[in-house]
Amino acid sequence: MLPHLDDGWRQTHLGRLLGHAARRFDERVLWLMAHNDDVPLALSNLAARAQVGAAHVHITRHLALDGSRLTDLAVRAGMTKQAMGDLVTQCEAWGLVVREPDPLDARARMVRFTAAGLAWLKAFHDAVTQAEAEFRAEVGTEVATVVALGLEAYAGPAAA
Repeated sequence: MLPHLDDGWRQTHLGRLLGHAARRFDERVLWLMAHNDDVPLALSNLAARAQVGAAHVHITRHLALDGSRLTDLAVRAGMTKQAMGDLVTQCEAWGLVVREPDPLDARARMVRFTAAGLAWLKAFHDAVTQAEAEFRAEVGTEVATVVALGLEAYAGPAAA
């Protein structure tokens, strides 16, 4: 039998709190996108049925406006090329992105937003803006500023 150990720390340590906060924020952003009238209906329905998850948001966060090579997209998202390829294939089927020849390298392909993907990106921006405003309203402007500065410093170059 184990001696009496205080294990309350497992429920309250910083990593767990950060994880819960990130999930809550992402869930709110996806909910807002699912209920945004400017999001194409098929994409809104996917978000509403929880078919679009945080992994799909990696493409929204990391795909350059003028397109990205799959390998570059995977590196920016911190994913393997294969995992990013699977996400791109899914997003391509949903009409968010297309793969086109890279004009600088005939062997490579560029991933680009479609018109629907750009509408999705705008809805993502709007949802993030609203979720951040809700966060500030809930914890106060001063706390929100300190949290943002602290997370930016802690994340370091990965946040850039």
